[in-house]
Amino acid sequence: MFRKILVANRGEIAIRAFRAAFELGARTVAVYPYEDRYSLHRLKADEAYQIGEPGHPVRAYLDVDEIIRVARESGADAIYPGYGFLSENPELAEKAAAAGITFIGPPAAVLEMAGNKVTAKQHAVGAGVPVLRSTDASDDVDALVAQSAEIGFPIFVKAVAGGGGRGMRRVETADELPPALAEAMREAGSAFGDPRVFLEQAVQRPRHVEVQILADSAGHTVHLFERDCSVQRRHQKVIEIAPAPNLDPTVRDDLHRYAVAFAESIGYENAGTVEFLLETAGPRTGEVVFIEMNPRIQVEHTVTEEVTDVDLVQSQMLIAAGASLEELGLQQENIRLRGAALQCRITTEDPTQGFRPDTGKITTYRSPGGAGIRLDGGTTAAGSQISPHFDSMLAKLTCRGRDFGAAVLRARRALAEFRIRGVSTNIPFLQAVLEDPAFLVGDLSTAFIDERPELLRGRESKDRGSKMLNWLVDVTVNRPNGDNPLTVTPALKLPAADLTQEPPAGSRQRLLQLGPEGFARALREQTPLAVTETTFRDAHQSLLATRVRTKDLVAVAPYVARLTPELLSVEAWGGATYDVALRFLGEDPWERLDRLREALPNVAIQMLLRGRNTVGYTPYPTEVTDAFVAEAAASGVDIFRIFDALNDVSQMRPAIDSVLATGTAVAEVAMCYTGDLLSPGEDLYTLDYYLRLADQIVASGAHILAIKDMAGLLRPAAASRLVAALRDRFDLPVHVHTHDTAGGQLATLLAASAAGADAVDVAAAPMAGTTSQPSLSALVAALANTDRDTGIDLEAASDLEPYWEAVRHLYRPFESGLPGPTGRVYRHEIPGGQLSNLRQQAIALGLAEDFELIEDLYAAANDILGRVPKVTPSSKVVGDLALHLAAVKADPADFAANPERYDIPDSVVGFMAGELGDLPGGWPEPFRSKVLQGREHHVGSAPLQAEDAEKLAGSSVERRATLNRLLFPAPTKEFERVRDTFGDVSVLDTVDYLYGLEHGAEHVVEIERGVQLFVGLEAIGEADEKGMRTVMTTLNGQLRPVFVRDRSISVEVRQAEKADTSKPGQVAAPFAGVVTLKTAEGDRVSAGQPVASIEAMKMEAAITSPVDGVVERLVIGSPQQVDAGDLLLVVRPAG
Repeated sequence: MFRKILVANRGEIAIRAFRAAFELGARTVAVYPYEDRYSLHRLKADEAYQIGEPGHPVRAYLDVDEIIRVARESGADAIYPGYGFLSENPELAEKAAAAGITFIGPPAAVLEMAGNKVTAKQHAVGAGVPVLRSTDASDDVDALVAQSAEIGFPIFVKAVAGGGGRGMRRVETADELPPALAEAMREAGSAFGDPRVFLEQAVQRPRHVEVQILADSAGHTVHLFERDCSVQRRHQKVIEIAPAPNLDPTVRDDLHRYAVAFAESIGYENAGTVEFLLETAGPRTGEVVFIEMNPRIQVEHTVTEEVTDVDLVQSQMLIAAGASLEELGLQQENIRLRGAALQCRITTEDPTQGFRPDTGKITTYRSPGGAGIRLDGGTTAAGSQISPHFDSMLAKLTCRGRDFGAAVLRARRALAEFRIRGVSTNIPFLQAVLEDPAFLVGDLSTAFIDERPELLRGRESKDRGSKMLNWLVDVTVNRPNGDNPLTVTPALKLPAADLTQEPPAGSRQRLLQLGPEGFARALREQTPLAVTETTFRDAHQSLLATRVRTKDLVAVAPYVARLTPELLSVEAWGGATYDVALRFLGEDPWERLDRLREALPNVAIQMLLRGRNTVGYTPYPTEVTDAFVAEAAASGVDIFRIFDALNDVSQMRPAIDSVLATGTAVAEVAMCYTGDLLSPGEDLYTLDYYLRLADQIVASGAHILAIKDMAGLLRPAAASRLVAALRDRFDLPVHVHTHDTAGGQLATLLAASAAGADAVDVAAAPMAGTTSQPSLSALVAALANTDRDTGIDLEAASDLEPYWEAVRHLYRPFESGLPGPTGRVYRHEIPGGQLSNLRQQAIALGLAEDFELIEDLYAAANDILGRVPKVTPSSKVVGDLALHLAAVKADPADFAANPERYDIPDSVVGFMAGELGDLPGGWPEPFRSKVLQGREHHVGSAPLQAEDAEKLAGSSVERRATLNRLLFPAPTKEFERVRDTFGDVSVLDTVDYLYGLEHGAEHVVEIERGVQLFVGLEAIGEADEKGMRTVMTTLNGQLRPVFVRDRSISVEVRQAEKADTSKPGQVAAPFAGVVTLKTAEGDRVSAGQPVASIEAMKMEAAITSPVDGVVERLVIGSPQQVDAGDLLLVVRPAG
């Protein structure tokens, strides 16, 4: 046996050889180029030596003289070539022999004979082995085209030398043959140094079956049965099976006989593989033809080892050392099959991107184990860098079982156990293949993948841990919300309550029992004042920019259900929450509704519906409104508060009709209050105006009549008069909503109550006041022990307040409300929620210290636009104009008189064009005409596309996704981006979501019930030249590096220039790799002439000029790492 073996290869096959050598008592030597110095194979050898020159890693492994040099200097007495690289190169075998070093493989003459496909075919014919019809090898395109008719189409073009799919083309028709020949010749010439190709008959839907051969120097040959290698992509094997399933016994025996006969006919020695095609379609079904012999060990040799218990690599070494098959105990009659095995090649290729190899750093690697699982790997550890220079294979997974079905089940389990993060892999694709019914019954062919494009989509790994970690680390580094202001966790402030007990029956049960009409009638008939709690929506919209997340609402909802079951409703959905959830929170508003409905089973859920606009800002077709209301009602909305920003009942009718059509939900229709109906000078928004409006609302079929006072302008005496008049004229219950901007709206609610209002809106005290609603506990206390006592326990309402106080503290960065009440609201009339937002916009304009100017301009804009009720979206139009006037420092009077001299916000133009409907007081003329003159604006909603209409009528999942996209296309894209990139961030605790990770703390993320992630922060690295930081974290106790861009660092990076393939002469990199230029500026080149070479994926290939011409510009240095599509050089076309 050899004393020291040098392995002229890398990665998993080198490691496989080192293991075999160790077991045989031999020392081992590894070789590696500079770029491969971190490869695992270098560490597995007893000695390792660098070869080649930096910048040319693939060339180093192909350098015969370098391999021989290291073998001599290290004292190796044998060289093991593995597969790929120099494994089939006769020169290595010859030079090794000349140096007195044993080449572990067949002799050079046999290598040359077997590797030459034409010579091999001649030997096959002589041995009685059936072969394909083909031509002699040639580099003459015309001669080959002339011979093609004798073979027929389809036809294969194949390179004489080499393999791996390079220099190979399948051609369907005669017209396609000449260009395919030229292309294949160029590829073969650059890859193997020999451009000759030959033509060969293409077999119809073939199976690729190969037979493993072992032969000794005494002329004895045995087979170790066959393997099916049919599952391929681009002629490269993906899954291999031993023995071949679903194979006729006669065909099986023929294959074994043919393989041995061929090997003996060429005097083969050592391990080799004889490959066949088995036709499965057409008139020659069942016919076997010889393809070639591979004079080396194969990647898939492991499956044969598993079913024969023969170590093929050890056998190679022992045979090369002079052992006979008999000495190895390998007589044919003693070789037995045991069970079945299959091998899956785990690669860093992305099947959804055409199997494009991915590169980068492996951040997590967890491998499978257990009975029947074998792993052969070469780049398999967290922190390993996947280089573009070499083969994309990470590991070979070989699974065995009692039969093929058992092996498949084991492979499925093993694939499911893999956790590889940081680079894309083909694992989802392999999982899809192993579940395909045809695969399970052995109905295989080389077209298996092409026939099933759905396999490429596979089951994408959720990778929830990595995605969640990416969010947390990004927030930790970039601090978008500043430092964590939290001193106490809100959950610790939740009151004591037995959540195992069902909550008491409440308004929801009453609605289900009585129906919408009965529910409204009962509300009108009851004496206690009914209360709607707005903390879940309008309160945090007004105070915290609608940023309160689902997690914090769902956490308290069960306590609200049990402590305050007397509530009429909880306003928890619709309005801005829908938009903000998608746009800013990475949450699906429908999922919020689902979770709130589950957590709040006994209190009616109320939402805000903007008439035909639903929750959007512009009108939509009636079908959209119908679908939205139907889905919302089915998902748990009980009361729809419907309004129109301009109090246009015709705009509300579609929504009212949709709610009435559900038969289960309450239609609460609101009139938007503005102005001061008590003022003698009020000539528009008078009591008569509101009563006429109420007439229309009642006639529309509303169940409840609401007063929606968005700015807090409804004064106590005005409330008394309006509510009394509505109660006197109509039988519908009256519901009052206001904002406490000026600080006196509790008095308004009490006055409304005294006048007969049936329900009012309030918020939990810590989330009440100023731009929010009046306080719940204040209202409850004010009416306690009176005839209008709310029935709500004051202590229970107060017990919920510490939680809301802690939550508000948590969202401090979004505090944009007033520090205290302001009476200026009676002049500028800015709605509560908008007042908060305008303050932030004023900061952006640099007017934070002069907010009074914004208020004055808002009042002026309101007058210019015709004194409209200011509710979303009309309030947004007024606000846009006010901010525009501030930004351009315009005089409001001049703007009103001469709008044509100014740029005008699109929202204002649309408003004047009637996009939101007609104004209550008529159009402001001549302002309106001047605004619209020369400006195009299309009014009305676009018709619904047939495809969208079909989806709205489809399943709940389809309908929700379609509604999101139709109502908020841009926010929905942002939501989808966040979910695709970071996963479902709604499961994160808010303190982690907003402020990231803390040193020394363990953060728990429950991604679903019973599934937790434990996350920690170890260290944050320095930023590199691209502004990227490496953050060391722990995920479930294992170190995990995460790479994140520090956006506080400005980086100037030269972007690689991309080639424009539409321009002749632009030469692009065909794939990622290291490019070496072979020309200089001013050189004259011809089409097809190599102008550069690229090294990648275990190969070196030429890059040729697409045109005749002169090299005008060299774009890159040489050598230089490039990506696919990068511009390398520009050739100025001749003429």
